[in-house]
Amino acid sequence: MQGKQTLTLGFQQVDVFSSQPLRGNPLAVVMDADDLADGQMAAFANWTNLSETTFLLRPQNPEADYRVRIFTPLTELPFAGHPTLGSCHAWLAAQGEFQRRDIVQECAAGLIRVRKFEDGLAFAAPPLIRQGDLEPALFEQVLNGLHLSREDVVAAQWVDNGPGWLALLLRSRREVLALKPDFRAISGIRVGVCAPWHPQDDGRDADFEVRAFTAAGFEDPVTGSLNAGIACWLIGSGIAATVYTAAQGTVLGREGRVRVIQDTDAIWVGGNVTTCITGTASF
Repeated sequence: MQGKQTLTLGFQQVDVFSSQPLRGNPLAVVMDADDLADGQMAAFANWTNLSETTFLLRPQNPEADYRVRIFTPLTELPFAGHPTLGSCHAWLAAQGEFQRRDIVQECAAGLIRVRKFEDGLAFAAPPLIRQGDLEPALFEQVLNGLHLSREDVVAAQWVDNGPGWLALLLRSRREVLALKPDFRAISGIRVGVCAPWHPQDDGRDADFEVRAFTAAGFEDPVTGSLNAGIACWLIGSGIAATVYTAAQGTVLGREGRVRVIQDTDAIWVGGNVTTCITGTASF
């Protein structure tokens, strides 16, 4: 009997938001994936068991340089931050020379601009599709799930740019790092928490500490979409400067660093991307 024909595609595993391997958020990237069926993509993403796996395809929009589909082990996402940066890094590596400063990524959420900076890549933060105060019952549920009181929270807002994030602002990095969430109590809710670093206690390596508690019941090491939403909130309300660095992943033993820059036409959210594995994947 003739066996099933195998499709072999280029593959990279990269570490996003870190200049050192194994310190950021890993991403699997499959190249030239136009001939893969939806089920094959979903099965491969489930098999890698990373928070996200992406598949690079030819663009459908003539303004885009490439198209990406983003899968978690369980579902497909319209947009996510660290998969955007990691996918762009892998695409650029495959291109060789690429002269333009800006790259246009097509995804289910539309066209996303990615910019090359001297110290890495950054994406233009998408606009918030939901912002403002949390509903009282939801706020109470989140407080209970994080073992916080109302007095512990400086402010709370929706910062949803697609995935559904909300965020709490606490007073200190120490309070953020001390959180021990009850994931059952906040099941199905994407909760971000942030607080300023105080230089006399925390040093000057970053300006804010961020943690991300996913709807699936785990903590994400470094989260581009959450940081983008938080940046829109903190800069827009005057809490943060127009240039700052966020630290994330500390409790998980990571050293993620997210750089935020507001210029005349966008808030850019980015960092370093490091290639850890290069090879092929068979389907």
